Amino acid sequence: MSFDILVMQVFNGMSLFTILLLMALGLAIVFGLMGVINMAHGELMALGAYATYLTAQFFSHYLPSLMDWYLFAAIVVAFGVTFGFGYVLERGFIRWFYNRPLDTLLATWGLSLILQQSYRSIFGPQEVSVPLTSWLSGAWEPTVGIQLPLNRIFIIGLTILVALSVYLILYKTRLGLRARAVTQNRPMSSAVGIDTNRVDALTFALGSGLAGIAGAVFTMIGSTNPGTGQLYIVDSFIVVVFGGVASLLGTAASAFLIAQTQTTLEYLMSGSMAKASILLLVVVVLYFRPNGLFSSKVRS
Repeated sequence: MSFDILVMQVFNGMSLFTILLLMALGLAIVFGLMGVINMAHGELMALGAYATYLTAQFFSHYLPSLMDWYLFAAIVVAFGVTFGFGYVLERGFIRWFYNRPLDTLLATWGLSLILQQSYRSIFGPQEVSVPLTSWLSGAWEPTVGIQLPLNRIFIIGLTILVALSVYLILYKTRLGLRARAVTQNRPMSSAVGIDTNRVDALTFALGSGLAGIAGAVFTMIGSTNPGTGQLYIVDSFIVVVFGGVASLLGTAASAFLIAQTQTTLEYLMSGSMAKASILLLVVVVLYFRPNGLFSSKVRS
């Protein structure tokens, strides 16, 4: 493998890593704190993508002179819409299924089907896409033979910013302190005065908002349709379980490892064989480390 091909493969792995990380971070937060297996997480990503599409349409019709900068507003809108929807969803639906993992899985799977049909009824079954801003068109060519798409570079930078923000929220704010306390010992946290119901709602909303950002990012590399969320939901669950539930560092490391391995295997073999090999690797690792590769110690 030549140096140019190696650089491009690593960059392609980083591009897949960013999408997986944005999706898996939200899942890891929700799954780690509340033990909720949210099968509708992919549809929250699709909601963020459709919010980005509607924002682009708004700018195109009413603020055409600002179309080059609509993406920043779209990311904020996607996060806000999915954050609010996640909060309402947790208060009105998810909270009734706590401590019932099978019921939660079935209920959120049914919710995902409802959301898919809702998107199909509102936006139609066809794919929709958003225009790529002029300053993200083209590629950066550091040397002859190596071309790195500008939109992918932007996505990597945005992912680093989001991951840093999540870290600061969870480890440098009062909400993060309470969320980590609830994760480690829910009964004791409630006994010392922490409103665990509010922490659950805000944490679920934060995880949903991260899925919305992932959806906004997805519109920069592909078209959106009602089934868009299903493209990454299985891979995202694999990342969370492989990295270790309730370990954000493990989630990031797992996403990076899986993304780089998958892109390398896809270069050497077919895409289906690459995914099968990744799944086999995960099964083998989980056989020896059932709590995940980077599992953190928590008290039940």
